[in-house]
Amino acid sequence: MIIVDLVLKAYWPEMSRNLGPFVGLIITNCIIMGRCEAFAGSNPPRSALLDGLFNGLGYSLMLLAIAVPRELFGMGTLLGQPMPYFASAYWDNWIIMVMPPGAFFMLATVLWICRSRDPGEARK
Repeated sequence: MIIVDLVLKAYWPEMSRNLGPFVGLIITNCIIMGRCEAFAGSNPPRSALLDGLFNGLGYSLMLLAIAVPRELFGMGTLLGQPMPYFASAYWDNWIIMVMPPGAFFMLATVLWICRSRDPGEARK
């Protein structure tokens, strides 16, 4: 999909701008669906259903764990509503948090917190 986006940027830049936000979503969807299909193909329906539900729930929780602090630190809001301390003169918005590197910083932070809770598990 990335190759298609690069070709579109070279030969049809307007279409690339229109499709740009959706390329990452398509890739993510393919990864999740491929994993679910691989599990469902070798397990009974009930196990596959539970696996799909809990994988979707886990993915949603990870998105929230990354998105909520990014919006709070970057813009001082949650769901567009100003938060008391973060939307005041006492707080400088961390603009990098609303940029793509902010997602990597938050992902690294979430992984660090999860792994520091059980250091023995991270070594396995």
